[in-house]
Amino acid sequence: MTTLLLVRHGQSVWNAVGRWQGQADPELSELGRQQAFSASARVGTVDVVASSPQDRALTTATIISGQIGVGPVVVTPGLEERSAGEWSGLTKTEINEQYPGFLESGERPPGYEADDHLVARVEAALRGLVAEYAGGSLLVVCHGGVIKSFEQANGVQDGRVPNLSGRVVSLAPDLDPVTAPWIMGEHVQLLDDQDLTGGEGVRV
Repeated sequence: MTTLLLVRHGQSVWNAVGRWQGQADPELSELGRQQAFSASARVGTVDVVASSPQDRALTTATIISGQIGVGPVVVTPGLEERSAGEWSGLTKTEINEQYPGFLESGERPPGYEADDHLVARVEAALRGLVAEYAGGSLLVVCHGGVIKSFEQANGVQDGRVPNLSGRVVSLAPDLDPVTAPWIMGEHVQLLDDQDLTGGEGVRV
């Protein structure tokens, strides 16, 4: 059995002020760095630490990797956050002012990445990791939008994904890793409530 623990990165400087990030690359806030250190103690035993290439995820993964002594971090293209298009860098208030009614109706701006495209690239990246590290246990640091969309595509409707939370997923060892269905495991929260102090910001 190949097992992946998908977790969202620590708080970024844009999370802290409520800006939508998408594929922009703000760094971790000081709280986000502290969250990564705190989460390290709850990761458990893993064989590999992998990460989205984006700074907020890669820095989180690098901190955890150093704390648990597993590395180097495997940088994995395809795990980047959903592109937020013209909303990248905007707060919810600014979005409502510039795009009235969009959030409520589900309408999205030019450049916003569609669900099917996002899920396809994330699936390809995760299945690539399974093929490369078959039978292993992997920590995969990525993004809230990535995890939520992946969960929804596989029948899980859990809502928001706080910092350093996520889900265990796996593939059975006797099935083709290219076509085998995902086994959706437990929800995981690697932080105590006090470690989330400062707010979660927005997931993208």
